[in-house]
Amino acid sequence: MKKYIGIAIVSVFLSCSGSGNKSENQTDSTLVAVDSSVVAPVKPDDPQVANIYSSYIDLKDNLIASNYEASKSSAKTLLLSLKEKEGCESTALLAEKIVTAKDIATQRKEFTFLSSDVIAMFKHTDLLSGTIYVQHCPMANKGNGGDWLSSEKNVRNPYYGDEMMECGAVVEEIK
Repeated sequence: MKKYIGIAIVSVFLSCSGSGNKSENQTDSTLVAVDSSVVAPVKPDDPQVANIYSSYIDLKDNLIASNYEASKSSAKTLLLSLKEKEGCESTALLAEKIVTAKDIATQRKEFTFLSSDVIAMFKHTDLLSGTIYVQHCPMANKGNGGDWLSSEKNVRNPYYGDEMMECGAVVEEIK
């Protein structure tokens, strides 16, 4: 257990470094009715970061579907995107662990560490449009919890798939 906590702490310090700042709570004095079914696409200002986000979301969606082979393929694509981005070498190693995992349970466990790094990167990324939701499931990883990114508020849990699809909550918004 202490090993995993140590790895997570080291991962955060070695995580991808992005430029720019995130604005957490921007408010507008004008109230506008918003159709909650319409979601603005997430568009980071850096094309390389956009590729990383797209690949990450694809991996998350395949974990939600409990599709081992598709998750492996998505992790390969994410690995390549991370290798292209300077400063993301340690995060690429985490993606590689998902590629080489022998089963979906191991992929999900490694996704926890990967998500910590990717979340840290996106907290320091400027978005041209959209909102990224940081979601958390307290039951993931044998009760140690796990976070992930989503483009929508609706919780779809990558750690349990159909077993507990809606377990979790939005804990932060990146705008």
